Amino acid sequence: MLLGRMGKMPMPRTTVATGHQVKYTATAVEESIVSCLPTLALIFSLGQLALRVMKIRLGISPEADDVFMYHGLRSGKVDTGDLEIEPVVEVFQTLNDQASRGQLEVTSMSVHAYAYAHKRYVLSRSGGSFGMDCGPLLVARETMDGEQLAAATIAVPGVTSSAYLALALWGPGIRTRVLPYDKIIPAVESGLADCGLISHEEQMSLNVTGLTCVLDFGVWWSGETGGLPLPMGCVAIQRSLPGEVQCQLQRIIGESVQYGLANRGEALAAVGLQADDREIENAAEFIGRYVNELSVDVGDRGLAAMEELLRRGCTAGIIPDVLPLEFAPTS
Repeated sequence: MLLGRMGKMPMPRTTVATGHQVKYTATAVEESIVSCLPTLALIFSLGQLALRVMKIRLGISPEADDVFMYHGLRSGKVDTGDLEIEPVVEVFQTLNDQASRGQLEVTSMSVHAYAYAHKRYVLSRSGGSFGMDCGPLLVARETMDGEQLAAATIAVPGVTSSAYLALALWGPGIRTRVLPYDKIIPAVESGLADCGLISHEEQMSLNVTGLTCVLDFGVWWSGETGGLPLPMGCVAIQRSLPGEVQCQLQRIIGESVQYGLANRGEALAAVGLQADDREIENAAEFIGRYVNELSVDVGDRGLAAMEELLRRGCTAGIIPDVLPLEFAPTS
């Protein structure tokens, strides 16, 4: 009742006498509202701007090729427009697992892992890593023949990596043991595993371990496929995002890769492996193996390589059929 009565109370008005009439002007409340209009307009404009900015979580690995390719984006050298991109740094196995659940809007992942995430994601034409006559290495304490390899236990960094898929295609039924990627070389050195499957930065330190390369899967793959590169990593974008956002993200990723290639010294410094000249040289060599023109745009050759790897994996019963591959729109 009190609120009802208060609602009917007349508002105080400012009055001005004009002859025999009394002229009513704006109420005090109305005057207060008018004085606040500029502030309200600013608040409204900021609110509209906030609504237009879309936050995108981008999954990337701490490995040298990803750090190199995303340096342009992370250093603010690439225009992201109305997208606020938040990098989420995780090792590849974690990114693969997250992708299977559709956890991030955009993410790097293994080409192999895309087979388990394709219902949630389309592919980006940019941001992939391809081994040109090089790839993951099978290493051991000493040279091993085919019979020894068939009986060996091989330490691997997860079962959804592209390296693992290449291994499984090369040696069906081979025995494996899953270990964190940075524990594989120590496991082989100590005898915990007979061989190890290594890729990424571990390859850069192989020459100081005393281990022997038994097989380069990039060379093997090239020979098996008539010279195709070995597809290792890719970038995928959630299908649920609007087409124009998918297109914009694909452009941003491509421009970041291009920035790294055009500013190699700056991007290499961002990798963080500049303790001495040898480490810089190793990082540059490693990145040169996997970041190339196919990382800017997959092209027909990169697409053929990805389709061939996934087709063979499906034929072998390792992965589900994901062909034909679907990419984000380009316009």
